[in-house]
Amino acid sequence: MEDLDLADWRQRVAALYLSDVDLAGFRAARDRLFAEHPQSPIPPERRADFAGLPYFPPDPAAVVEVELEPADGTESIDTGGPDGVVRYRRVGVARTGWGPLTLWWIEAYGGGLFLPFRDGTAGRETYGGGRYLTDTVKGTFGRGLTLLPGDRVRLDFNYAYNPSCAYDDRWACPLAPPENRVPGEIRAGELTYPHD
Repeated sequence: MEDLDLADWRQRVAALYLSDVDLAGFRAARDRLFAEHPQSPIPPERRADFAGLPYFPPDPAAVVEVELEPADGTESIDTGGPDGVVRYRRVGVARTGWGPLTLWWIEAYGGGLFLPFRDGTAGRETYGGGRYLTDTVKGTFGRGLTLLPGDRVRLDFNYAYNPSCAYDDRWACPLAPPENRVPGEIRAGELTYPHD
């Protein structure tokens, strides 16, 4: 059943993000999930030849701890799909060496933290629409974004990943709003998925 497969996918993703494996183990487990799971965003006809996702080499400089400055207001982002327009509320702004990034709260049932971004590598080395650092609705909490005491966050861009629409057009994804488009190149995390 497709709904149960989707629930299983989300459970496995959440378990992977909360596991104690290192970055290499995380990437290997994610590759297995993408190759084998029925809810993988890799199109079914490409899974037999799937050899893993491409990544930048791990980079300790891609891990930063910054203060989260208060922010307010909402933004509506059109997903381009059946979810329609989704409202997001600003939680705070993280001032990074690449530029400021807004952390969002998804204003929908269950809510969740969301940090999409588009950097200077987009369209050349990484997906043109941008990548995600966290989307806690999908269970991706605890690696790319970690909450620290005193309104601080740890951002680990080695865990930056492509939205599902980067692999197959059947997916519709909210992309980084203009305020989360930074000119700096974040040379960490997932690269563009190769298409035929």
